[in-house]
Amino acid sequence: MAIEPKKHEMPTQESAIRKKNFREVALGYTAEVARAEANRCLNCKNKPCISGCPVNIDIPEFIAQIKKGDYEAAYSVISESSSLPAVCGRVCPQESQCEKHCTLGIRFEPVAIGRLERFVADRHNEKSNNAPEKPNSNGTRVAIIGSGPAGLACAGDLAKRGYQVTIFEALHSAGGVLVYGIPEFRLPKSIVEKEIDTLKALGVEIKTDVVIGKTLTVDELFESGYKAVFIGSGAGLPKFMGIDGEGFNGVYSANEFLTRINLMKAYEPDSRTPIRCGKKVLVVGGGNVAMDAARCARRLGAKVTIVYRRTENELPARKEEIEHAKEEGVEFLFLTSPVEILGDESGNVCGMVCREMTLSEPDESGRARPIPLYESDFTIGADCVIMALGTSPNPLIRNTTDGLETKKWGGIIVDEETGLTSREGVYAGGDAVTGSATVILAMGAGKQAAAAINKKLMKNS
Repeated sequence: MAIEPKKHEMPTQESAIRKKNFREVALGYTAEVARAEANRCLNCKNKPCISGCPVNIDIPEFIAQIKKGDYEAAYSVISESSSLPAVCGRVCPQESQCEKHCTLGIRFEPVAIGRLERFVADRHNEKSNNAPEKPNSNGTRVAIIGSGPAGLACAGDLAKRGYQVTIFEALHSAGGVLVYGIPEFRLPKSIVEKEIDTLKALGVEIKTDVVIGKTLTVDELFESGYKAVFIGSGAGLPKFMGIDGEGFNGVYSANEFLTRINLMKAYEPDSRTPIRCGKKVLVVGGGNVAMDAARCARRLGAKVTIVYRRTENELPARKEEIEHAKEEGVEFLFLTSPVEILGDESGNVCGMVCREMTLSEPDESGRARPIPLYESDFTIGADCVIMALGTSPNPLIRNTTDGLETKKWGGIIVDEETGLTSREGVYAGGDAVTGSATVILAMGAGKQAAAAINKKLMKNS
């Protein structure tokens, strides 16, 4: 049977409709389409796709089960390696990970591994009401700081081994960046809740509204009987440019803007914490967070322009997110960098002074270096400016934990193979170590640390 050269398309809401609501954009494969897509897999003997997966899912095997129509078996294969399959199937950059290594991709489009993972997870969540069997407890307590992808992955792997795991979350809802950072239209919060419920069924305890470094310290966790601590607190401290006008009303970090939209439902008419972005919004940055902020502002009825200092070729956001943003009416202003934010007499944003840029030799990131063109300044009107320039780890934990070594920019220093920090018994992973990265890389770090914690505690027992 001839191999179909292209992936099966993901059905989506029409752009004219979805730009006015926060419902999920991608609608998912049907069983018929999923099996047709699975039949594109060559089932390679060397399984190169697995090497591109940070949590090492046996991708050919779960796809083989889809071919047979045994979707629960496919889910079992995935869940052996991943604690969050329905999440990863939606937000992981498969095009630069597992699908990048797909042998079929040498001649044709690679197998749509992410779409198939989502299908399997969604079908399981829809059809199965069976909670996972809770393992017998080994009586050893481990504390996890942060309920984002790294913390959840670490907690899941340890719970499966019988550890008594407690997650401490600073916010009032568990999920970390999955609930406060990624919009509902990309990742419905009901999906995250379902995945977290699975971890709770394994025995994981989650304590919200606990700020480690204030409510409790790492030292106090050890004093209360925890034998190891994993720091997966993420990178929630937003970056700004340091230009004039960033203090005006209407200037947001993407972190605050998205948190208010996603966690506090600021878009709802009766929200207790509404967010007003006006008619014209400028989003500074070009990553996935910038796309998320721009698409949220578009759904609030604003005309939105993304301001980016390089060209479209250098945009770090996923191609799919860029395409969706364009379809929804988001505009782009390339080779442009902010110089100053303007405000009116009341202290509200009224515009932004920008400078044209040109590209030179690649910088340390491998992308062309932007060079300002002086005497090219121009002004754009705006009611709101959103800075999507990345984040760094909050210094609270490192400032309250003796012996914890960090890099100058705040990332915790760890052993690359184990996630062990300079403090005995304290491990770390995810954005708290690397700075802003992907969900699946954070999960990989959490799993790696879980294995190291288990090895160390088993040795000491």
